[in-house]
Amino acid sequence: MAGLAALLGLVLSGALCPSIAGAAVGAQATGLHISDGRLLEGNGNDFVMRGVNHAHTWYPGETQSLADVKALGANTVRVVLSDGHRWSENSPEDVAAVVGQCKANRLICVLEVHDTTGYGEDAAAGTLDHAADYWIGLKDVLAGQEDYVVVNIGNEPWGNTDPAGWTGPTIAAVEKLRDAGFQHTIMVDAPNWGQDWQGVMRANARSVYDADPTGNLIFSIHMYSVYDTAQEITDYLNAFVDAKLPILIGEFGGPADQWGDPDEDTMMATAEQLDLGYLAWSWSGNTDPVLDLALDFDPSRLSSWGERIFHGVDGIAQTAEEATVYGGDPGDTRAPTAPGAPAASAVTGTSVTLTWAASTDDTGVRGYDVVRVAGGAETGVAASTSTTATVTGLTAGTAYTFAVYARDAAGNRSARSATVDVTTDEGGSPGAACSVGYRVVGEWPGGFQGEIAVRNTGTAAIAPWTLAFAFADGQTITNMWGGTATQNAGAVSVAPASYTATIPAGATVTLGFTAGKGAANTAPAAFRLNGSDCARA
Repeated sequence: MAGLAALLGLVLSGALCPSIAGAAVGAQATGLHISDGRLLEGNGNDFVMRGVNHAHTWYPGETQSLADVKALGANTVRVVLSDGHRWSENSPEDVAAVVGQCKANRLICVLEVHDTTGYGEDAAAGTLDHAADYWIGLKDVLAGQEDYVVVNIGNEPWGNTDPAGWTGPTIAAVEKLRDAGFQHTIMVDAPNWGQDWQGVMRANARSVYDADPTGNLIFSIHMYSVYDTAQEITDYLNAFVDAKLPILIGEFGGPADQWGDPDEDTMMATAEQLDLGYLAWSWSGNTDPVLDLALDFDPSRLSSWGERIFHGVDGIAQTAEEATVYGGDPGDTRAPTAPGAPAASAVTGTSVTLTWAASTDDTGVRGYDVVRVAGGAETGVAASTSTTATVTGLTAGTAYTFAVYARDAAGNRSARSATVDVTTDEGGSPGAACSVGYRVVGEWPGGFQGEIAVRNTGTAAIAPWTLAFAFADGQTITNMWGGTATQNAGAVSVAPASYTATIPAGATVTLGFTAGKGAANTAPAAFRLNGSDCARA
């Protein structure tokens, strides 16, 4: 999301060219592609994006977020990248790792360059041409990923100053990528900071679409406070559908701001009615946290906005279907059976482990979602691919009620299990007040990227902190984000960055790093936080 200045009281204008939507005849579609105004998978299955935006370029250590949004039911994530014009460029190695993480978590990956935001009005913004050059520099990384990746050339690539100037550079950028050999579905954002309140994209969509020789182009409208009435939303989306031009809501917000109160209920309902994609802004880390779906990147702490998106009417849990490229069956409409009632064990002041009998399904259970039940409301608190999960971040001496859902590869969700009541211990968690998860995100000859998730399992905030661990195979950290590493032989000591200096009770901070390695790459055996041993997560 970017500036919404100068939008007061203005409404959409312009109309789509009425010509019928025969896609430009071009090369054979590869992977995700457009046909008759619809986004299809390589096998012809209709694919409707249901997911969120994730600010990867500003929070490169928060790679667990992809697994978290998947666990909450999303089938797509739109990943913020930088081409180096305004922020630090995301390297080919980093982008390859992101794509790998999307695929590992069975998500379709929309990659976007954010540096173009507000061009013509924001002096710091970069051009679509510069963004296109960045994508061309990533061609070797993205080639062969057409089943999994959509290329969103540039975020909100024109401000409110002379938005008519958007059309030519957009066409030129699309043609430049096609001339370079890109076969991916390309996504283009609207001017007016993505909201197209002057109707420039709406009026010129046909000419932009026809400039793509493959016909594999989809339009993205960003809906914030300009879209505060049902009429504005339905008129805009139906105009594209009637013209058989592909469109999705590539960003949208729900909470009111100083410019107005977006009508997110109509956005989501209309997207569901028309079978259009939507990608909510954004997972976490906003300067103004009103649009954070999860607080502090913690999937167990969804905001009211996050609850609306994931668990509300027409939300992700109800409507998302996993891409069939990951093995889902588009003809599968049978939900799994309800899991068995969960049983509680290992109850502490801040956590509990739940175990339940497996669900059954005609094509196979993909995973389980654990919810907290309070009155008539539910809050997602954990997800698992097995029949056990540990719920963390709880308050000591507090009564909770939990239940479990099962889901299959097609996105069908079971009936809810019976509930279990749990009261956490009064005294908080005994022993060490931390747990650490460690994983290798990606490897290449001579190096790798790692991630360390440090969780405060106690009842009081930890600040300041120092994390200590040791490598056994001569690994050497070359770069770290989220903290500063000091290394002496194999021993590593990490001090926090300013934005990770405090770990609230029940919260997690994530450190990312790149390192050199030899033939072996054994994980550290132990971690100590402020001198105390941490449990392994």
